[in-house]
Amino acid sequence: MEWIERLNNAVNYIEEHLSDEIDYEQAAKIACCSVFHFQRMFSYIANVPLSEYIRLRRMAMAAVDLQSGEEKVIDVAIKYGYDSPTAFTRAFSNVHGITPSQAKADGVTLKAYPPVSFKITIKGAAEMNYRIEKKNAFRIIGVAEPLAQDIEKNFEVVPQMWQKIAMDGTLEKIAAMINKEPMGVLGVSVCIEKEEWRYFIAVASDQPLEEPFEEYTVPAATWAIFRGEGTMPASIQELEKRIVTEWLPTSGYEYANAPDIELYLNAEPKNAKFEIWIPVTKKL
Repeated sequence: MEWIERLNNAVNYIEEHLSDEIDYEQAAKIACCSVFHFQRMFSYIANVPLSEYIRLRRMAMAAVDLQSGEEKVIDVAIKYGYDSPTAFTRAFSNVHGITPSQAKADGVTLKAYPPVSFKITIKGAAEMNYRIEKKNAFRIIGVAEPLAQDIEKNFEVVPQMWQKIAMDGTLEKIAAMINKEPMGVLGVSVCIEKEEWRYFIAVASDQPLEEPFEEYTVPAATWAIFRGEGTMPASIQELEKRIVTEWLPTSGYEYANAPDIELYLNAEPKNAKFEIWIPVTKKL
């Protein structure tokens, strides 16, 4: 399957550069998607964040180098990107439970983390309701925060945003501005190549822009739109994972360079109704 082959080629690139600086953009280019979508696909399919996988692989290879007995701890630390022996010792100990110096001794127990290789079996255990729609560009108004290029760091930023605006009344003010389709509160991940990564909590509206709100124009695109419901955030996270691991590989589509959108149709966290919009393009 071409989609899986590209992902495995990106993993091969990472393996070849474990002792160098790993360029996420290059890995994503090999996988034929954006940096944002590559990290998300990897995390969902491998069940480990990309940054964590790289750390574990480096520490596994560092253990092999130390066991050879031919390299000094400081040399191994530098080889795998650590300027300070202290930082390397901390990272190594967190993975293996012993220090790098101890790892050089015979008979010690170390942990192996073999490289991943992707092979997906599509089970189709449960249905997914979706539709493909082409939509014109539309304007949104709301609040926004910058996102880190390492998407795992954003798992703290985004929930804190939602909590803050729900408590201080901002979310209610944003919702009151809805007057255009799509009719609901939007979570928009603007993680497009060559743009600053930002996350918007916003609504579609043509109302005048007033402080402290920001505006953004969602570009025209083709979207695969999935509807779901259930307890938040578990239900939406599970659907997002199924889209990447079950639907996308056999859909005839691949990720397009446009924002990802979550559309919240009600405000009931235990019985939420929502849509996930994935930007897609037909495979060539």
